[in-house]
Amino acid sequence: MRAIRILAACAAAAALAAAADWKPADGPLTTPWTNQVNAANPLPEYPRPQLTRERWTNLNGLWDYAITPKEAARPQQFEGKILVPFAIESALSGVKRPLTAQQQLWYRRTFTAPKLDKGGRLMLHFEAVDWRAEVFVNGKPVGTHEGGYDPFSFDITAALSGSGPQELTVAVWDPTDKGNQPRGKQVSEPSGIWYTAVSGIWGTAWLEPVPAVHVSRLRMIPDVDGGKLLLTVQSNKPADYTATALFEGKPVAKLSGTANREIALQLPDPKLWSPDSPALYDLEIRLKGGDTVKSYFGMRKVDFRKDEAGFNRIFLNNKPLFMIGPLDQGWWPDGLYTAPTDAALRFDVEQTRKLGFNMARKHVKVEPARWYYWCDKLGLMVWQDLPSGFGRPENKIKHHGPQDAKFTAEEKAIFQRELKAMMSFLFNVPSIIVWVPFNEGWGQHDTVEVLKSAKAADPSRLVDGPSGWEDRGWGDMKDIHDYPGPAMFPAEPNRVSVLGEFGGLGLPVEDHLWWNKRNWGYRTYKSREELQTAYDALMVALPPLIAKGLAAAVYTQTTDVEGEVNGLFTYDRKVMKFDAAKIAAAHRQLIAGERAKAAAAK
Repeated sequence: MRAIRILAACAAAAALAAAADWKPADGPLTTPWTNQVNAANPLPEYPRPQLTRERWTNLNGLWDYAITPKEAARPQQFEGKILVPFAIESALSGVKRPLTAQQQLWYRRTFTAPKLDKGGRLMLHFEAVDWRAEVFVNGKPVGTHEGGYDPFSFDITAALSGSGPQELTVAVWDPTDKGNQPRGKQVSEPSGIWYTAVSGIWGTAWLEPVPAVHVSRLRMIPDVDGGKLLLTVQSNKPADYTATALFEGKPVAKLSGTANREIALQLPDPKLWSPDSPALYDLEIRLKGGDTVKSYFGMRKVDFRKDEAGFNRIFLNNKPLFMIGPLDQGWWPDGLYTAPTDAALRFDVEQTRKLGFNMARKHVKVEPARWYYWCDKLGLMVWQDLPSGFGRPENKIKHHGPQDAKFTAEEKAIFQRELKAMMSFLFNVPSIIVWVPFNEGWGQHDTVEVLKSAKAADPSRLVDGPSGWEDRGWGDMKDIHDYPGPAMFPAEPNRVSVLGEFGGLGLPVEDHLWWNKRNWGYRTYKSREELQTAYDALMVALPPLIAKGLAAAVYTQTTDVEGEVNGLFTYDRKVMKFDAAKIAAAHRQLIAGERAKAAAAK
């Protein structure tokens, strides 16, 4: 035992020494948080805010890595260190190397297994790995997962060996744009609106000991009209539990239930969640048998109906609300898909709210859970895209096409699996109010069937159908894209008219560019003054459309991304391109309806 402790101490000392020597790879841009990344403990926050436990072990940090041919066996020698959870193509990984579809990326590290209670299990969690991950513990396969955007877990108890260091190995294959999986804007050769590929582990990895009988998932549906939360506590085995809801630290409701059955948690005088008042309840679940988890929920209702003028509007908590916000790509020059710190994640959400926006469209990307936590906490409504799946090359881009893409059975199955996985992962997030399965005909197939399946899986939210161009007559929203715009489809009796993308006003800011050349916007200006004037004109043009029934508008975009320079902020988040106070006031006037009322009166 003493020898094991000495070995563990030596390993810990070596890890600290390696972390002290680590530095990001050279890249075109850094952010204000790049130098705050601690290689010994990157992204230390518990990664799953709506299902937390006190005991857990963060596996983020320096791992061994190697790149081999796709079909090669596990390498005998590893090439160096990679910082998890940053993709190998990113500067923050410390590696910044591409991975091709003919290659496989290997990770390796050791860990000390926590002491388990009698009958307890040890769960290994991955927040996100792009795209196929094969996981081994002490050389034993413990599971395989396909999907670049949804968390997954394996019970690794049976693979543990003694009480000494345990070896964890992960093999990742990611075909990027050479495969038929959803991958959003990732390409092998970035240009224009297409960005650097993201491969491997890009979300937090962690260990969690759980009792023999434990909570596996929560399902929470707010019923605003009934003043209750519909709660399902899912467990791996039948069990009873108690659930306590708290508001501002004080218990307000409590009941007992049986796992895997829906119950109604009645709330006295429910406090409703909205952008102006993002009220959140805490939730504690105590399972008979010892498992205790904590969560949170928000009480809000989303639907569409006609307003006093007879136009369909999006209603939040039974009141019409005009929605305006940016297209949010969620990319970082240092971490690509992964923000350097939790403070960086919060910055994007916080600045969006400070600029007077009340929503954001998360564009063909799924974020780690803590981004949605900040949206919930700070009051930012979210339209959530599924990352686009293209299938074969001929299905990549089809604007204004009368026919859907023809997907094979395998391509359809992968798309449906990842759509369901995304919706399941984010089902409890109160800030998400719209699902967006398709964007602009990108890999758009079986449109009506896919939209109907999304609506059937979650009737509590709206389904955009689809976002931009390739409308097939179904979906809660009829969505136009118009650059620079604005524009709208004429109001319809059974759908909501929305502007899913507009603007795209570009301004390259010297010393804050990913590329010195190849930069572009839908319209590009030479000065901040010209840019501001153009933006002001867009805001003046929106109210007449709102008066005719336009229910929402999405401006492109939150930040510059690689070659795109049409962000409100530069890609590194160091420069705000507009008069922040002026555009915030304009957005708030649109939300309040002041400008639309004036336009309607003319």
